[in-house]
Amino acid sequence: MDTAAIKNSVIAMFAVIGGCIAGALGGWDVMLKALLTVMTVDYIMGLIIALVFHKSPKTESGRASSDKCIKGIFKKGVILLIVLVAAQLDSVTGGEYVRNIVISFFIGSEGLSILENAGIIGIPFPAFLKNALEALQDKGDAKNST
Repeated sequence: MDTAAIKNSVIAMFAVIGGCIAGALGGWDVMLKALLTVMTVDYIMGLIIALVFHKSPKTESGRASSDKCIKGIFKKGVILLIVLVAAQLDSVTGGEYVRNIVISFFIGSEGLSILENAGIIGIPFPAFLKNALEALQDKGDAKNST
């Protein structure tokens, strides 16, 4: 097998795995893309705060901690597991709203965390953005609790 064939096989394998994961999470749509985007941005900003600015509120020194980094990854993983459960609830009930409500809640939550991180490093942001994210989080939370 030549290098190009191996490369194509690896790419195909990742595509199949990614497709299966996206399918299990309810499909690769704008909601899932938005959630993964804000989760990634939040994680990267947390690393920047700890590695560059040494202002992480998660450690006493404000510096990066491998333990905190791993816990952060697992927290993001648990969010995806909750989305998985919500997608399966939609499948069982024949609806299409539980997953979107759950994702909306987490987009709001992760978005607020991004704004908090921006504030830590001194980047201003418009108040309406924070209000919009809080409303999104509240909307998801209110619908989940009823």
